[in-house]
Amino acid sequence: RVSCCFEAANSKTMRPILHFDVLLEVVLKNGTEAFEAWENPPAPIYMQFYFFNLTNPMEVLDGDRPAVIEIGPYTYREYRPMEQVDFQDNGTKVAAVNTKTYIFQRNMSRGPESDLIRTVNIPAMTVMEQFKDHAIIANLISSYMKGTGEGLFTTHTVGELLWGYEDGLLKALKTLKPELDDVFGLFYKTNASNDGDYVFFTGQQNYKDFSRVDTWNSKSTLNWWSSDECNMINGTNGAFFHPVITKNETLYMFSSDLCRSLYALYEEDVTVKGIPGYLFSPPSKVFANHTVNPANAGFCVPAGNCLGSGVLNVSLCKQGAPIIMSPPHFYQADEKFVQDVFGMRPKKEEHQTTIVINPLTGITLQAAKRLQVNVYVEKIPTFSQTGNVRTVILPVVYINESVVIDDASARKLKAIVVKQNVVANIPFMLIGLGIVLGGVFMFLMCRQKSTTDEQQPLLSS
Repeated sequence: RVSCCFEAANSKTMRPILHFDVLLEVVLKNGTEAFEAWENPPAPIYMQFYFFNLTNPMEVLDGDRPAVIEIGPYTYREYRPMEQVDFQDNGTKVAAVNTKTYIFQRNMSRGPESDLIRTVNIPAMTVMEQFKDHAIIANLISSYMKGTGEGLFTTHTVGELLWGYEDGLLKALKTLKPELDDVFGLFYKTNASNDGDYVFFTGQQNYKDFSRVDTWNSKSTLNWWSSDECNMINGTNGAFFHPVITKNETLYMFSSDLCRSLYALYEEDVTVKGIPGYLFSPPSKVFANHTVNPANAGFCVPAGNCLGSGVLNVSLCKQGAPIIMSPPHFYQADEKFVQDVFGMRPKKEEHQTTIVINPLTGITLQAAKRLQVNVYVEKIPTFSQTGNVRTVILPVVYINESVVIDDASARKLKAIVVKQNVVANIPFMLIGLGIVLGGVFMFLMCRQKSTTDEQQPLLSS
């Protein structure tokens, strides 16, 4: 009992010493390795795009179920340095923009960027949705579309769909609305650009605030959703986390792609390049319908208009485009969405978002952010271009943004892990040494007693 107490007491004493060293280093401050990694991540990051090629457009216009074939990946190396870095409030906060540049990797891709993809005509669907209740304007737009042969579906190259192409319909509408951009692309203006101005906490005052977002675009809350809870900006940007993480923690992240905050929970212990880590992932409750998770009622837009579990209507933050976000292949979503589109095959190991974190340092060992871009498609009587299409959430593309710790960083982290193991095992080493020394002491005592016994008769005689 005494040795157990001794072991526990020393273990609790020794570990905070190492924790304290880590907390001093893991802070956004010039000269620390944490700041260098935050400013310019050393590990290679890859963005993969998987498109859904529509195989039966004519049948879909007649009311049949859409059939798609997944085509990909089309892989890009992602560079994402922090720029315009400016420390504020005595070093407790730091402002920056996260500029991202994508370089196509042909050797890691299914084909070239010139590959053709048939999908829903997002600019046309957006325009039709916006003017469906304005009969006169709708008729004019419909007539223009007939004259130019523009319909509900379109074919473009991978490069055009991702980075932009001049759209005829948008160009025609620009004469009425000069502020309208006549170029459309799913990730138009995001290459060699950033997603806004961030202010992060450095972790100087509280290690749990390390890299946590304070404001985004000068705001501490969002304004797209119908509840204060859903409009909260929580957690980091998903790339970094505070040190000394426990299994019962909830890790919060803000995603500008999703226009909301979300969270991840511990799932299991894993090892990456010989380094121990905790695997976290967002539970199904994060994207659940308000009937399952009442806290999500604020994500129903307009208020009360809820699509179901596993999907998120982000049209309000995507300039009115009928964009619906979800996990790939509608993983963890209502079965209805999976059955509505032929070709959906959700698999946890391929479509789940995961983050593996070293619990001592908070360093991300491996991560895979997986999101799917869908379009809300429905029949609009004022536009003959929609035919008899059934109401469906049609998948367009899903992304897999992934990273694995680089070898140089892994070697440094392994040294810290070894030090942690040594510190954690010092109590056992002391106990072991105590047992050995105790054994030697007892042996010497017994030997001395034996010698005394042998000499005693001679003295008595």
